[in-house]
Amino acid sequence: MSDHDRDFKYKRHYDQEDDHEHDHHDHDDDHNNNHDEGYKQDHKEHGRDDPKRKDKLIEKLGFNFLRIITVLTVLPILGLVGYIIVKGAPAFSWPFLSEVPTNGMREGGILPAIIGTLYLTLGTALFSVPLGVAAGIYIAEYAEDNRWTRLIRIAIINLAGIPSVVYGLFGLGLFVLFLKFGTSILSASLTLSIMTLPVIISTTEEALRSVPNSFRVVSTSLGASRWQTVWKVILPQGLPGIITGVILGLERAAGETAPILFTGATFFLPELPHSIMDSTMALPYHIFVISTQVPGMPIKIQYGTVLVLLIFVLGMNLIATLIRSHARAKRQW
Repeated sequence: MSDHDRDFKYKRHYDQEDDHEHDHHDHDDDHNNNHDEGYKQDHKEHGRDDPKRKDKLIEKLGFNFLRIITVLTVLPILGLVGYIIVKGAPAFSWPFLSEVPTNGMREGGILPAIIGTLYLTLGTALFSVPLGVAAGIYIAEYAEDNRWTRLIRIAIINLAGIPSVVYGLFGLGLFVLFLKFGTSILSASLTLSIMTLPVIISTTEEALRSVPNSFRVVSTSLGASRWQTVWKVILPQGLPGIITGVILGLERAAGETAPILFTGATFFLPELPHSIMDSTMALPYHIFVISTQVPGMPIKIQYGTVLVLLIFVLGMNLIATLIRSHARAKRQW
């Protein structure tokens, strides 16, 4: 082999090695670039996931906190109800529910107090429900949104927070003394009606305002008048909320003592009232009397009376829930 051929062979060998090393370096560079891009992409995705993980953690902590608060709120209530049931169950019998009190209310039953509470609740509903619902309909559907309307809303909200004893004194001055109704079922029912009106008006207005405005637009476009729209379209759709407000108001009326103390409740009656102008016994006031004013009162009678009032209120809640569920099933939104 000549020197020229040998030099050419070695040169080609070295050129191939250089090309191989160059390709190897290019491959390493590509690998490093891909690695850097992958790292950047992973880092970017990881950084994007951090706020999501943080939000999920905060959400989880918030739900756990709400669960704890719910348990801490519900358990004492259930414990109190269970305690009343255990203490009051021994007195719970048919004679206890169907007889009048005897021996200074230490024996016998609580029939006059049960009937009196029923009369007062029905009387309150008779006066407050039509007026409260009508006022709520007017404010929600007819009244203009001006300064006077806003002032009336504020006044209604403030009236809902007035202590019940103030309503009792107002009823004493207006119905008992000025209108000369005396201490009677009528005076007590009117006083309780004034007390429950703000709740019924506010909930009725909110229930009607929650109905989508599209119902009003469609009804009007089909030729219905404003009253026909309210009566046949809006009112049925807002009925569940209205029922809720009515029951809340009546439950408060059934459990109040101060308003009826000044206007219609009496310490003891051996018989049932004969007219709305008679005074009456009532469960809230009767519980106050036998717990504080009658010495030697058996504890089972006290808790038994509380249990009857509790069942009365829960029964109203159950009836309202059934009616509200039936109305919601017919709701179209």
